[in-house]
Amino acid sequence: MKKWNMIIDIEKCEDCNNCFLSCKDEHVENDWLPYSAAQPRHGQRWMNIMRKERGQYPLIDVAYRPTPCMHCDNAPCIKAAKDGAVYKRSDGIVIIDPVKARGQRSIVGACPYGAIWWNEEKEIPQKCTLCAHLLDQGWEKTRCVQACPTGALSIVKMHDNEMAELAKREKLDRLLDDMGTLPRVWYRNLYRFEKCFIAGSVAYEHDGITACAKGALVRLLKDASMLREAVTDSFGDFKFDGLDEDSGRYTLKTWFGEYKEKTVDVDLKLSLNVGVIRLSSQEK
Repeated sequence: MKKWNMIIDIEKCEDCNNCFLSCKDEHVENDWLPYSAAQPRHGQRWMNIMRKERGQYPLIDVAYRPTPCMHCDNAPCIKAAKDGAVYKRSDGIVIIDPVKARGQRSIVGACPYGAIWWNEEKEIPQKCTLCAHLLDQGWEKTRCVQACPTGALSIVKMHDNEMAELAKREKLDRLLDDMGTLPRVWYRNLYRFEKCFIAGSVAYEHDGITACAKGALVRLLKDASMLREAVTDSFGDFKFDGLDEDSGRYTLKTWFGEYKEKTVDVDLKLSLNVGVIRLSSQEK
């Protein structure tokens, strides 16, 4: 049968927190039994927005990653729960039974994504339900999707093979995919949160004047093999993204007009701004 999946585009998220606030609006002081008990006003973020800054001034990149429950097909929380306190519905949604889960604090620690929260007053674990109570009433969007102004969040209901084809076609990724939890939350542009970049600027000097080298060719090499090439923009800037952290030595080779090639070696640990690569008139 068709199952629900959420798709989150990190590139479109502006950290407005509308998704977080709409979740609070729906669940604070509202019991939606048997789906969920009321969410506390403070302390829980069923839609938790993670933030990451990469690079160094002035070439930096800030990304935001909305992080709800992943509604995993192989959910660790289900295995950790007793008496069927956590279960997966046939439509893919994972629900924590607010009655059966009472006192089972171990369920919180079972989630590798940190998406389950402990309600101290009610003594129950709680998390995103994908607004199952609304979807069961015929709603086509969750509250967070409905409130997102940029279209960063969306949900789709389709067969697993269709979702797999969509993920391949649109290059969607999942968090901690190597753990085998099989999340039903997919990310577009996840590299902006999980990968590194090498960036910099190219400038040239002529008759004592320094100017941005628009249209300079920059190649990225590793072990003498070319990986990618880029052409600088109007500000002389270039960027190679999607590189692995602690991936070792890289070489940048730069050409511009009649100026001679210039080589810069870098050791990549985290995202790096190499600064300005200056091509002087003496190098002609």
